Amino acid sequence: MSDLSTNELSIRAAAPADLDEVLIFWKEAAEGTSISDDRDGIARLLERDPECLLLAERGGRLAGTVIAGFDGWRCHLYRLAVHPEQRRRGVATALLSAAEERFVRLGGRRGDAMVLDANERAQHAWRAAGYERQSRWSRWVKPLSR
Repeated sequence: MSDLSTNELSIRAAAPADLDEVLIFWKEAAEGTSISDDRDGIARLLERDPECLLLAERGGRLAGTVIAGFDGWRCHLYRLAVHPEQRRRGVATALLSAAEERFVRLGGRRGDAMVLDANERAQHAWRAAGYERQSRWSRWVKPLSR
């Protein structure tokens, strides 16, 4: 077992210097990347809301991430990802707790998350954290050209 499992977990907001590591991490620990998951996209995110990308670290290494975005009206959770060696060790729970505390501090009332229908592991984690699937909603998307 790596030293990721032996040290205490810490949570902090990401800094611009973390972006490359986060992108590499998501390729391994998340369901890949999407259209806005690039260095420029994340840099814009942090410029707009410097405390929204939360990192969990253990043993000096990245163990998990979550984006806790609040637009002043709604609380959105994205990119909850945990390193494969760290799953089922409280990383997601700690990240979601930090995100929810952030939302409450900012005046948020309800958190929501986008979860891939085929990602059963993620669905289990969200359900265990107290989130419920809303089957009456569908996500509608349109890529925007520059």
